[in-house]
Amino acid sequence: MAANRFSQIAFATVAAASLSACGINSVPAAEEEAKARWGDVESSYQRRADLIPNLVATAKGAAASETQILTNVTNARAAATSINITTDDLSDPAEFEKFQSAQNQLTQALGQLRTVVENYPQLQSQARFADLMVQLEGTENRINVSRTRYNEAVQAYNTTIRTFPDAIGAKLIHGAKPMVPFKAAAGAETAPTVNFDMNAPAAPATGQ
Repeated sequence: MAANRFSQIAFATVAAASLSACGINSVPAAEEEAKARWGDVESSYQRRADLIPNLVATAKGAAASETQILTNVTNARAAATSINITTDDLSDPAEFEKFQSAQNQLTQALGQLRTVVENYPQLQSQARFADLMVQLEGTENRINVSRTRYNEAVQAYNTTIRTFPDAIGAKLIHGAKPMVPFKAAAGAETAPTVNFDMNAPAAPATGQ
């Protein structure tokens, strides 16, 4: 009886090790990690979206003549928040690209707003607006960090489902598909040109 019991335990141990080696556990673990990091990305973007209405409303009082820039920010926010991406879409390059493109356009619109602020000292001096800008900068940093961590988790997941022996379980059992990472926006390697000439016309919104 003892020998049989020992044999059963040994078999169970070997079987568990074999299943683990074939991606039964490692693939879903890597997938859940990537999805969790995606949740952080969504949270960071939502925080930015929540800040924008107050930011625009505060700017209108001191920069009423910059209606086009403020409208661009509002429209870009509406476009960005209208695209809902689920964890299933993380393996769909087309859906992911639409989400990232909308967020990039909002980033560009906010960049124009920052340029406008430089021409309105009275706006910069408002404590409320200054506080909102600090919160926005902090949120942009959170977005960068969460995107980086998401990309790291996606790289780990994509590597897991493509390498032996985890690829066996990924293909036969999980039907796993590679997830899409964030990519740098086109032209991100080039510093933007900022014009602080008070008489210069406001630059048109990129991507609008």
